[in-house]
Amino acid sequence: MALTDLPEGLSLEHLRNNACLIARQAGRLILDVYEQAFEVSEKADRSPLTEADMAAHHHIVTALKDLTPDLPVLSEESDGIPYSERSTWRTYWLVDPLDGTREFVKRNGEFTVNIALIHDHEPVLGVVHAPVLDVCYAAARGLGASRITHGGDPEPIRISRRRRRPVVAGSRSHGTERMEQLLQRLGDHELVSMGSSLKFCLVAEGRADVYPRLGPTCEWDTAAAQCVVSEAGGRVVDLNGQPLRYNTRESLRNPEFLVTGDDRWLDTLTGIAASI
Repeated sequence: MALTDLPEGLSLEHLRNNACLIARQAGRLILDVYEQAFEVSEKADRSPLTEADMAAHHHIVTALKDLTPDLPVLSEESDGIPYSERSTWRTYWLVDPLDGTREFVKRNGEFTVNIALIHDHEPVLGVVHAPVLDVCYAAARGLGASRITHGGDPEPIRISRRRRRPVVAGSRSHGTERMEQLLQRLGDHELVSMGSSLKFCLVAEGRADVYPRLGPTCEWDTAAAQCVVSEAGGRVVDLNGQPLRYNTRESLRNPEFLVTGDDRWLDTLTGIAASI
């Protein structure tokens, strides 16, 4: 797909590679805070905020504006841009500078830096970087998905369709009663708990089959990882089976959704979710 809004001379491959570099740089700033004592404040929605969130935010926004001066940047930490302005954006960056702040505060390492490029309401580039692991999951439309460890060579990743007993990725810190009911009705399965966008990545690299999310998320939580899953052969869809879309209304909240590597489970999970 041609992205006519991209600056002349830039390609998705070029932007993906630079987004990986920027995410890794932000990850180092996050680790500088992670490895010492830090304070935690509370945002208006009662979610936690640390100086690591803001350090990563400022670095990413500045670096992306240097890379593509004509493309807007929407970050979780600068989400007050009204839809009247956002609705004019055809191509823009969507960023969560520290996805999984609760995991950061718990010091369990399960947090990520998420950078996505959105074009015509769809994520066409996605980078999910896990600073503690120094692993970067990266994808771009038509270029596949890969995993880069310790800055090494990209290793292609692909979803799995081989299991009879599904492996389900579940939230480490955001469990809900409906999710518990869904898992009970699903029957025999293996549950793997994980924080942040790493749940998507478990599906993308074939370590999990499904990730149902029956709880609130925002668009910056999902966009980058959705691209990774899609390019790895999986799907990220709402409970009507439609792919998640971005910047289509004032609210930046996502609907409930399912991430699947094996479509055998899609109808089953959709039916269960509709009945609970």
